[in-house]
Amino acid sequence: MFGLTSQAPLAPREVFIRRLIGSVLLAFGVIVVSLGIGMTGYHWLAGLGWVDAFLNASMILGGMGPVNVLDGTLAKLFAGVYALFSGLVLVGATGLVLGPILHRMLHKFHLDDIDLADDDRQGPRM
Repeated sequence: MFGLTSQAPLAPREVFIRRLIGSVLLAFGVIVVSLGIGMTGYHWLAGLGWVDAFLNASMILGGMGPVNVLDGTLAKLFAGVYALFSGLVLVGATGLVLGPILHRMLHKFHLDDIDLADDDRQGPRM
């Protein structure tokens, strides 16, 4: 993902932190855009005020469920599609944040395995 080979040394902590911050900012951006889509849909299709639209969109995006009861068919269809979309956004944003952390862990474990294999080829230490 970051242009590493299996033999490359572990990236310095500063590089890892920079990658992690980039991933967190990207996930935050995806969530903000998704929240904007939800707010716009609830405002224009369900006729909710901006504050209620924000509340409904953020509750659905966070996996908590809707707050207001919706009357129109179009509003209900939007709410259902937005709920499905929000579930995917939540999983995707979690993957974006955890990706660099899991990548670093797996890379570290792989380097440890390579070090152990090198030690075995050299014979026992005395």
